[in-house]
Amino acid sequence: MTQSAAACQGPQPSNLALFRQRLPRKPYHTDRFGDGLRIRDVQKALTSRYIQFNGPTHCYWLVYDIDRNGAVLDWYDRGAPPPTIVAQNPDNGHAHLIYGLEVPVRTAPDGKSGPLRYAAAVDCALRDVLGADIGYAGLVCKNPLHPHWRVTEWETRLYTLGDLDSWLDLNSYSDRRKRLPDYGLGRNCTLFEKLRLWAYKAIRQGWPDADRWYEAVLTRARAYNDFESPLPENEVRATAKSVARYTHKHFSPAGFSAVQASRGRKKGKTRRELLLPEVERLLAEGAGYREIGRVLGIDHRTIGRWVARIKS
Repeated sequence: MTQSAAACQGPQPSNLALFRQRLPRKPYHTDRFGDGLRIRDVQKALTSRYIQFNGPTHCYWLVYDIDRNGAVLDWYDRGAPPPTIVAQNPDNGHAHLIYGLEVPVRTAPDGKSGPLRYAAAVDCALRDVLGADIGYAGLVCKNPLHPHWRVTEWETRLYTLGDLDSWLDLNSYSDRRKRLPDYGLGRNCTLFEKLRLWAYKAIRQGWPDADRWYEAVLTRARAYNDFESPLPENEVRATAKSVARYTHKHFSPAGFSAVQASRGRKKGKTRRELLLPEVERLLAEGAGYREIGRVLGIDHRTIGRWVARIKS
């Protein structure tokens, strides 16, 4: 970027200021987990020690719970990338390590599955390197804007997924046929994949109206949200709403019949290609259509149509 272009953009906010800008409009928050979580306007929520850092549709921050004394620095010894922000408990040294993403990842199901899975693989691999708590729910973190915590800013530049990838080994998570671990962003991928595959079949059972269908999808989504650290209810609802809308809009009895007919044609073509050499051999030996049909288990009229295609 040229100096003049940077001047036109003006000064960039610090990452703590950016953390404030990116907060949900009405985040979950609390001072003590025993009191439960509340939802309030962000200005009031900021007075709490713990606050929701990502909304239900985008991931701006990857956060890791390190329950060890000296957590503010041992990422360096483990060969992990420097965190953007660290919020440390002054009493026991435990900390939340916060990594800021330059471009947020859309976690709603209408986002592209490729970037979400890539982000989930990075999330899982980074968690492994840091030795972070896999039971951490990932909904709220130590609020780095609250004076109770000892706060440090390390990396001033926000990360791309590629930046983080360069520090990590993603081989364990690169096979798309395998489910990602059921924590962090891996939960979003797993819930969406299981829910959409169920919905594609279930909607054909009566073709319900939109409201009834959403309730059915939401009930199933809640059942699938049986992770050790479940996804927050608002994320489950967002996933269910997106899957329900998509399937109700794009699936219909007429469309399903057309798909089945197309599959039937493809299946018939495949069977014809496999059996035609045997039909030709039997014809060369003098067998008739009925006899060939009995041998191959095919109606003799189908044999006749196949032969007519060969001759034409």
